Amino acid sequence: MTDDSIRTAFHGFEQIPLREYAERAYLDYSMYVVLDRALPFIGDGLKPVQRRIIYSMSELGLNAGAKPKKSARTVGDVIGKYHPHGDSACYEAMVLMAQPFSYRYPLIEGQGNFGSSDDPKSFAAMRYTESKLAPIAEVLLGELGQGTVDWDPNFDGTLEEPTWMPARLPHLLLNGTTGIAVGMATDVPPHNLNEVVSACVRLLDDPDASVRDLCEHVRGPDYPTAAEIITPAGDLQAMYETGTGSVRARGVFVKESSNIVITELPYQVSPSKIIEQIATQMRAKKLPWLEDIRDESDHANPTRIVLVPRSNRVDADQLMGHLFATTDLEKSYRVNMNVIGLDGRPQVKNLKALLSEWLSFRQDTVTRRLKHRLDKVERRLHLLEGLLVAFLNLDEVIRIIRTEDEPKAALIARFALSEEQADYILDTKLKQLARLEEMKIRGEQDELDSERDRLIATLDSKAKLKKLIKDELLADAKKFGDARRSPLVAREAAQALDETELVASEPMTVVLSEKGWVRAAKGNDVDAAALSYREGDGLLAAVRARSNQQAAFLDSAGRSYSTAVHTLPSARGNGEPLTGRFTPAPGASFQALASGDNDARFVIASSHGYGFVTRFENLTGRNKAGKALLSLSEGGLVLQPAAVASVDADRIVAVTSAGHVLAFPLSELPELDKGKGNKIIEIPKAKRGTEKVVAIAVVPPGGKLQVKSGARTMTLSFKELDEYIGARGSRGGLLPRGWQKVDGLGVE
Repeated sequence: MTDDSIRTAFHGFEQIPLREYAERAYLDYSMYVVLDRALPFIGDGLKPVQRRIIYSMSELGLNAGAKPKKSARTVGDVIGKYHPHGDSACYEAMVLMAQPFSYRYPLIEGQGNFGSSDDPKSFAAMRYTESKLAPIAEVLLGELGQGTVDWDPNFDGTLEEPTWMPARLPHLLLNGTTGIAVGMATDVPPHNLNEVVSACVRLLDDPDASVRDLCEHVRGPDYPTAAEIITPAGDLQAMYETGTGSVRARGVFVKESSNIVITELPYQVSPSKIIEQIATQMRAKKLPWLEDIRDESDHANPTRIVLVPRSNRVDADQLMGHLFATTDLEKSYRVNMNVIGLDGRPQVKNLKALLSEWLSFRQDTVTRRLKHRLDKVERRLHLLEGLLVAFLNLDEVIRIIRTEDEPKAALIARFALSEEQADYILDTKLKQLARLEEMKIRGEQDELDSERDRLIATLDSKAKLKKLIKDELLADAKKFGDARRSPLVAREAAQALDETELVASEPMTVVLSEKGWVRAAKGNDVDAAALSYREGDGLLAAVRARSNQQAAFLDSAGRSYSTAVHTLPSARGNGEPLTGRFTPAPGASFQALASGDNDARFVIASSHGYGFVTRFENLTGRNKAGKALLSLSEGGLVLQPAAVASVDADRIVAVTSAGHVLAFPLSELPELDKGKGNKIIEIPKAKRGTEKVVAIAVVPPGGKLQVKSGARTMTLSFKELDEYIGARGSRGGLLPRGWQKVDGLGVE
């Protein structure tokens, strides 16, 4: 197409850059989401869809005293007249306002399946359920037809809808709200009606009251559940001062005989989720204290989760503290009091700003209501004045109506009436006019005069207007208020127990094969050599341990790796390769293992005759690549660590492949975290290529040393070791002929 044809085709259309168009379109969308969808208005605390649902139900006559109608009828009216969006989203918003476990003060009464706390979205389709407004919805709708709100055209301009509801209570704080807009969000928690009204009254009496003063009345959020709020009072006050923060809620449990029964859960936490989280830990063997878990919830007890401990010795408080920390039994809720203010702009407001602005909204609403009523009273008085004239001159009025071509003008001229009075007289039926009595008219006039004086006096006096607002707040609090559900309890946040504290302490034997396969057998009297091994594999080492301890493995590079004993596979099979848990250096193989408490001491040594004493904690770590522990010279091997009973009393014994044995006090060996260590036994330089240290052992006083040579074993008592005592690093003594080929050492 030519430039001229293009200009002709788009004649009359606005042409703007794509960037400007996209920016404008996104900004329009953002403003729509913020102001007309996601954030509530401070006056009535409602989002547009909620406001339209409440208004539509009132228009359908579904008040608290009416018979409920199908929810589909309400949803149809809402989306057909005021809210042209999806019916499912509209129905979900309606259901939310009817769920007593979601709303602190439900605005709708539902009949049928409206979901459960276990699954809030399990509600039936709208064609099956029925609904009507709850009694408390009156505080939103009661003054709607009294000139208190502005009205806007609906989406197609055929009807009008209220811009806001004339709320008599700060509904925003009562039921709270959540919403995600564009670039901002809101999270206002629910509160207790009595506490909020008390704070409003305090603010009316003392406009200079601080947030700290108001927190004497509003002590914290009040959720629909009876779970404890454990956030410290200072943190709650800081939250109300800034408008942002968090609230931590914790479930409630009681002890029944030997069982633990969970009776209350935090807001929006389902029993099935808690049971699933606890069961997952049980399957992973992370809750050995628990024998069973049962869900005994029913209609009478909406939440009743029974935990069955393995024994009466289980500390219920310690167990529950762990569950609070690792499941949703303790949950934190974000607070962000971001709402649309009276100026039409979103802003995060503190407690005083929220209540002050709402009271300003309420004062304006009451003023409009009183002025609207004053106008109606004055109009009625005006009409009664004309009606009284007609009654006193009834014959003349009838004559004028019968004879005059323009009776309205004649009445106005004859009795000095206004057009409105004349129309009212002409519209009055003759039989009604005949029955009117002067005393009734004058009595109504007196009542209306008194009411007008009261209205004018209230409108002209700020004190009287405040008193009226206060009295109405207190009346609604008396009618709809209730006791706090969520108790405020000062508790520390729960801490998860260490994995070793959760595992039962049972005797185990850890077995390591020559090719690096590991397993654990129950008991300490296991004959590791008699276990079955994979073809070409055999026993390398076995140590006694307990199920709540760590097992440490040393490789040929002198690095140490560790894992929990209770996580090792059963000895009924061949176990699993350690390379599946750790990532040793290429070519490195596992050569030794040890197990014990963190403070236990072990002697770590190499085949070149060097070693040191170290705490078992230095052998452990979470790094899959291990940690450097023993420095090895070329050709050196890691020996099986020897457990220490007493550094001051034990003797260390080392034996070489040539049959040389040296014993000396263990206290002569240094205690290090890592390194090469000091010389334990001398190996002549000429023999270092052929002779090496075969094993080391630590013998306590009264203990016996076992020297293993093939199928034979020689036992030496602690006293008999005196023959081999020498200075650390010396050559030591030679074993008797026939025992000089040593396979290993043992201690009994």
